[in-house]
Amino acid sequence: MRHYLILLRDEPILRRLSLIQLISYFGAWFSNVAIYTLLVYLDVSAFLIAMVASFHFLPGVLQAPISGVIIDRFSPKKLMMLLLGIEIVSTVMLLLVTSVSYLWLLFILIFVRMGAASFYFTIEMSLLPKILEGKALQYANEIHSMIWSFSYTLGMALSGILVYQWGTNVAFILDALLFVIALVLLWGLPLDLSPHASEEKFWEAFANGLLYLKQNPKIMHLIFIHASVGFTVFDALVALMAKHHYSSLLAVPLAIGWIHAIRALALVIGPIFLGKWLSNARLIYLFIWQGFGIILWGYWVENFYLSLVGAFMAGMSTTSLWSYTYTLIQQHCDKQYYGRVVAYNDMVFLLTSAASSFVIGILVEGAWSISEALWLIGGAFMLTALYYSFIRRRFHV
Repeated sequence: MRHYLILLRDEPILRRLSLIQLISYFGAWFSNVAIYTLLVYLDVSAFLIAMVASFHFLPGVLQAPISGVIIDRFSPKKLMMLLLGIEIVSTVMLLLVTSVSYLWLLFILIFVRMGAASFYFTIEMSLLPKILEGKALQYANEIHSMIWSFSYTLGMALSGILVYQWGTNVAFILDALLFVIALVLLWGLPLDLSPHASEEKFWEAFANGLLYLKQNPKIMHLIFIHASVGFTVFDALVALMAKHHYSSLLAVPLAIGWIHAIRALALVIGPIFLGKWLSNARLIYLFIWQGFGIILWGYWVENFYLSLVGAFMAGMSTTSLWSYTYTLIQQHCDKQYYGRVVAYNDMVFLLTSAASSFVIGILVEGAWSISEALWLIGGAFMLTALYYSFIRRRFHV
């Protein structure tokens, strides 16, 4: 833990970006619980819940081909301020969704809001390798993941209580106010990094980014390895658990909030114990543990208290998997291609997340149980462990 605090002390830009991230992420979970609670109260189908979950990721997939080029050519601070402004407006407009007849508006607002959030995230992750390298870069990625997990833990727990007590509208308003605070903090950040000077035209830069990936198959394989973490997007499944298994025990928003909070607690604790132990050779064991934890969760899902234990076990290795595989991609990428490679990586990751949510929704809407869906996801991580073993031997990772 000490090495994280030293890094934050010595890197003022990272420190301010981390604070902005903490505030904006914390508020985002207020909206997340409110949205899924609203869907359950409106009694929409499992398919529609899965569609909403997939719409959290599709914008990042669609904009990635151009967002990477934009990041490599324009001022990061101005872009980030614009995107936070979009998030504020779209969050406030969620107040307009009051019935099933406004679901079309909910889909649009989620699409716009998450598109801005995804773009902001890509900019931030392309900045880190420009100001840090080596172990410091790995620790910065871990800090990013831990902040996400910490805000997820506390945000989910508090938002479940808040939505239960005061309703969804209060959650949306608080989320928007926190985004305003994040925008003010970003305004005062002395971020003077200039974009890479290039004479390439826009579409030429886009084509060259794809060519760079084609010429570097190791990076492409690492992108696919990283994307496997996208299988752990359990938002739709948790909402369905609360609806079908736990609604007789406690209120739906409380069930959603507590399950996410327990899993996110594991996301925070995991890297504290695994960070220094983790290496390229040991990464395969984390993929195996991830799969094993999710499979156990599937066995325990019908019992709320055992499900909390399963959620915790499923979250222990996720943060370390995400941050370590992201660091591998950054370390093997040339500086002038950071923005494009990070954007393509996020595109594949988000596409995996969206597809996973969509497929799970279809399976549960059909004949599959929630347990069987979790077993499928756990099995996918076992296959990823084999894939990583092959990549490590083939490219000497």
